[in-house]
Amino acid sequence: MVKIDNIVLPDFPLLLAPMEDVSDPPFRVVCRENGADLMYTEFISSEGLVKDTEKCRRKLAIFDEERPVGVQIFGGDEDKLSMAARIVDMTQPDLLDINFGCPIKGIVAKGAGSGVLKDIDLMVRLTKACVNATNLPVTVKTRLGWDEDTKNIEEVAERLQDVGIKALAIHGRTRTQMYKGVADWELIAKVKNNPRIHIPIFGNGDIDSPQKALEYKHRYGVDGIMIGRAAIGYPWIFREVKHYIQTGELLPAPTLQERIDVCKRQLEKSVQWRGEGPGIFSMRKHYFSYLKGLPDFKGFRSRLVTPVESAAVVDVLDEIGRVYAGFEFEHKPIQLVNYHENCAL
Repeated sequence: MVKIDNIVLPDFPLLLAPMEDVSDPPFRVVCRENGADLMYTEFISSEGLVKDTEKCRRKLAIFDEERPVGVQIFGGDEDKLSMAARIVDMTQPDLLDINFGCPIKGIVAKGAGSGVLKDIDLMVRLTKACVNATNLPVTVKTRLGWDEDTKNIEEVAERLQDVGIKALAIHGRTRTQMYKGVADWELIAKVKNNPRIHIPIFGNGDIDSPQKALEYKHRYGVDGIMIGRAAIGYPWIFREVKHYIQTGELLPAPTLQERIDVCKRQLEKSVQWRGEGPGIFSMRKHYFSYLKGLPDFKGFRSRLVTPVESAAVVDVLDEIGRVYAGFEFEHKPIQLVNYHENCAL
């Protein structure tokens, strides 16, 4: 088993990465039900929490069936970050995570996310402020460094551990790489194999198949892996990885009915969380990802995003099940895209 303070996870846990405009509570529920071991919220602005904005308050929502779950916050000001940590503490998630990895320009320009990678002393102060402000276990997600000349993750890991974090997730790219190139897991392995490091180290980046997950488990020796882009429209990646690690066999690709059922489940939770109208609207971006591969799907795609009542959406999904009955999806590595390009940040 793997422990993050008092949180007990199975051997080699699979974590759902925090993704803006993707990893909301309804999506986290279907990932949990398909094998994910630990969830993270979309990242939340510390300034927004302190100002009590509606958008930030909404992101604090947690369904009981998705636990354990961590709330992820970001910011570049010690006072505001510590105040945000205290606010998060009151909502009672299972842990608090700090984002030092988001590479998008708007976040970096505020001196937050991976922008903090330019100033390791500041990163340490921000982390210590959070640890001192909350009773929750504090974890961090970050990158290897700002650029090729500042890959200082080994120093960062030691210093953040020294100020009290309970786990570290490392994306194997620098900020300047964004999502380009190949993730460097060799440096992640160096952090894990450092005899000074005793907290769990989770690797993140480019996991697009069960075969790669098992290969990286053996090659790099991390305590678990964090999966992000591969889970978009495909929460089954978690159960497939677990099954392959346990048996060495690939599960069949999810059937059309399984895909429809998960669409319905996520729609149900979206409506429960947001209300009928907003819940339906929020789901519209997901249908094509779930049903990608169906031939001549354009007509159904437009019909799925037209209804204003969830019952009507369910009727269209059921019709898709009848029209494409017997269709078999191919099983192949998941195409990883830069999800920031399609998200409202």
